[in-house]
Amino acid sequence: VQLQASGGGLVQAGGSLRLSCAASGRTSSIYSVGWFRQAPGKEREFVAAITWSDERTYYADSVKGRFTISRDNAKNTVYLQMNSLKPEDTGVYYCARRVGGDYRVDSNYDYWGQGTQVTVSS
Repeated sequence: VQLQASGGGLVQAGGSLRLSCAASGRTSSIYSVGWFRQAPGKEREFVAAITWSDERTYYADSVKGRFTISRDNAKNTVYLQMNSLKPEDTGVYYCARRVGGDYRVDSNYDYWGQGTQVTVSS
């Protein structure tokens, strides 16, 4: 499985961005996909996840009510719609395939995309 993240950019606080994570290869093996982010000097943190079969969604408390994760089966793509962005949302955003276990733990993800930069200015 290969994952490619895109859609990042520079936006002012309060603005919106939509990230995409396109999957290729053995997409039938995908159980769940998650988004993580890493700000400079900080550890990578969980943002959101979606289960492929039944679209169950999970969010970090810091993004609940502002971010929405969704997926398009036909396009093998997962989206992260980010609204009401804040400067603290700045970081490199990664999508990854979860193989099981706690969705918040990055060691439960095996294939990772290359990351896309999101910068929110104040």
